Parts: sequence; structure tokens; C-alpha cells
Amino acid sequence: MNRDPLVPLVSSPFRHYINGGWETGATTGVSLNPSDLDEPVGDYVRADARQTDTAIEAANAAFREWSWGSAQRRADALDAIGSEMLARRDELGRLLAREVGKTLPDAVAEATRAGQTFKFFAAEALRTLAEPVASARAGVEIDVSREPLGVVGIITPWSAPLAIAAARLGAALAHGNCVVFKPAESAPGCAAALATLFSRAGLPAGVFNLVMGSGRQVGARIVSHPLVAAISFSGSADTGTRILQTAAARQARVQLDMGGKNPFVVLADANLDGAVEAALSGAYGSAGQRSTASSRLIVERAVFEPFVDALQVKLARLTVDHALKHGTDIGPLANATQLERNLDYVRIGQQEGAHLLRGGRQLERATRGYYFEPALFIGEPEHRIAREDMFGPLAVVLIADDYDHALHLANDTAYGLCAGICTRSLSRARHFRRHVHSGLVTINLPTTAVEHHAPTGGRKASAYGTTDAAFWTALKTAYVAG
Repeated sequence: MNRDPLVPLVSSPFRHYINGGWETGATTGVSLNPSDLDEPVGDYVRADARQTDTAIEAANAAFREWSWGSAQRRADALDAIGSEMLARRDELGRLLAREVGKTLPDAVAEATRAGQTFKFFAAEALRTLAEPVASARAGVEIDVSREPLGVVGIITPWSAPLAIAAARLGAALAHGNCVVFKPAESAPGCAAALATLFSRAGLPAGVFNLVMGSGRQVGARIVSHPLVAAISFSGSADTGTRILQTAAARQARVQLDMGGKNPFVVLADANLDGAVEAALSGAYGSAGQRSTASSRLIVERAVFEPFVDALQVKLARLTVDHALKHGTDIGPLANATQLERNLDYVRIGQQEGAHLLRGGRQLERATRGYYFEPALFIGEPEHRIAREDMFGPLAVVLIADDYDHALHLANDTAYGLCAGICTRSLSRARHFRRHVHSGLVTINLPTTAVEHHAPTGGRKASAYGTTDAAFWTALKTAYVAG
């Protein structure tokens, strides 16, 4: 394919990439543009179980050459992918903005992060994972090493179709595995663009395979197939639980990222302006459609009113419009399901007695799209909007009597992905960092302020398993007599 930046990376229909070649599918679908439903992104093909089996078998056949081959080859391929992503970040960002509704600056930033992630894992491919251990016996050496698993199924969401895919694909391939990649059905264009980059990075046929389609057919087949050694999934808790149950029956490895109901605590001694900015970014950035978004704002009583007043002023100034339009602060929700879900939560909050301060309406703009006015509630801890993962630009403020009460409210959730706090107290910040039940903690920063090269974690219903080398490799201990 021509590498000229004037030639688009991908064009409709978006196709599967299996065993080194492009394939059509059993059926087709349409990728809609949530900013303009009259200007779809393009058609895409859907795989069935048979085509998914073909991709899995191709990955299995390629495993020996890829896993036993040169680590430098793996590093070079991932570095080439990362370099081209960075060179074409504007094009990829525009595609991402059109497909899932992120504002153009936000989408370009995600494309940049994805490119940097691939280059990070290019370096990781050259790291030695050997762990020598001293033997208690004379003349005996103990060598502890890690080896690739085989075929890994990677299932990613539409919320960050480039960044999350880069993190999972980069890790799997750097450690010598082969992959079958199933993206969300509402982001096939981004997945096909990634496949184009992979197709010209010098990987052996079958190392990387893209199959698009429904979770019921493609996803279920990846999870249940006996040749798939491990599954990495990012998405809803309900789907993640079903995947875990299915994979456990055949003892396949599983890594799950399943969202959260992330608390953001504001104490009375906080810098109020900074706290409001961090809450605004964390709760409403990317239309709140991030697993790390903070939709539960826990504010100490002494600063509750000034915080809420200042946040409302900031919300009133946000512009909701077409994702590609200059000056847009929040684009549309990603799809019709998301729009209806958020409208439902507004109705639920009001029915349960929460006070809607502003927003919560479907909006009309110059183009037909899934536009939603960011919503802010004052609620109680037992309200569903304070307990369930809404995944949208909708936040609820809870009153805390003091720090201890705020920490209790922060931990009073089934989820444990991330949590944030704004305070000038070093001792309170340290205590919160140690005692809040979450995998990620931010201090005087939005809960979304995470970086591509740092490990992520999660507890309770938010996550299962780990994303470090221990997940992508198998441990082997060898005893050698001299």
C-alpha cells in the first residue's frame, strides 16, 4: 500500500485482516458518525464463527516463528507501527473523531498516545525477563524465565479504540504472542486503520489478525476456542463476568478492565479553582465516556456550595457540538445506546429524588447527532446515579461531613478502578492514597490524568488479572547441574 500521507490509511468497506490478507465478511454493517448521522464513516464487514476460527488457526500456525524469532524483529515492527501512527496522528485523529465523537484535539491526542505506546513496547520487546535464583546446592544453577503463551484474544471497546488497542496489542506482541483482535462494532474504521499499519510493518502472516463482528459470534468464539491461551477484555462488567466464567471452564488466562464508579474528593482545604477544573475535566472530558471518569464528586460540607456554584459556571460555558468543529468542548455521545442510557439516568435520578442542577437534555445542532447537555446532580449515596457506572457527561455531587466521611463514601462502591482527592494536606493525601480502595489514585489531578507507560490496576468489579508481563507470559524454572 502507498505510504504517501495524502493516500488515506483505510477506505470503506473496512475489511478483516487474516493470515496476512484482507478478507470480506459474512455480512456487513455501517459505522455511523455520531456528530452527523447523515454522513456515515463507512461500511464494514462482519465475521462469523468460521472466519474467526480461521484467524485463530492462522495465529496458532504463526506462533513458533514469531515467538522463537528475533526480539529485535519484534521491536522493529512495533517501532515502525508507532512511528507511522505519530506521523499520521492528524489523519487517525480525524477518523477517530468522526467514528466515536471525541473532539478533534482529544482524538489527535489519543492517536499520539497510541503511537507512543507502540514505541514503548518496542523497547520492552528487548528487555530480558530472566530472573536468576541462587541454588542452595553446590553445582546447581536455577534459571527463571518467561515465555510467550501462544494465541491471545484481544477484545477492545469503542471508548478509546486506538489507545487501549495499542496497549494490549503492543504488550502481547512484544512478549512474543500472536493475536486475534476484535474491536467494538462501533469503531471498525479505527481498527481497520490499525490493521493497515500492521500489514506493512514486516510481521509474518498470521501474527496479527483483525476480525470484526458481534460479541455473540466473534467474541464468544474467541473466548471459547481451545487454541486461544489468553483473553484480554475491556468493556462492561456484565460481559467481563461472562467471559471469565467461560474461560475458567477451560483454564484460559483472563485479564479484564470493566470500568468504575470513580470518586473525586474535594476537602475544605483544597485549592477551590484547581479542584473545580480537575472535577470538570475528570467528569466531563471526552463526554465522560472514559473508564477513569469521575462521576461521583464527594465534597466536604464547608466548601460544598462554592464548589457547586463554580462548577455550574464552568459547565455553562462548555460548548457541545460537532466533534470536528473548532471550539467544541464536548462532542456527541458515541451512539444511540449511549444517548438513551444517559437520558434514562437523568430520569432515574429525578425519580429517586436527586436534585438536577443543570443539563440532562438531548440537544439539537446543525447536524443530526447524539448530542447531550452535560448534567449535574446533587444526590445521596443510595441513589443509583451515585452507584452505577453511567459512562457519560453526568455527575452527582455528594456532601461529606469531614475527611473520614469522604473516605467512607469513596470506598462505598462495588468498583475500584481509580479515585482522586484535592487537598493541601500532605498527611491527608498520604492517608487517602493508602486507604482508598482503588487501583489508581490521583492527588490534585483529574482521575483521568494517567500515562501510557505506567501500569494500571483495579479492584473489585473494575478489574480482574493484571496487564504486566506476568499475564502475557508463562513462567518457567530450570534447574541445571554443572
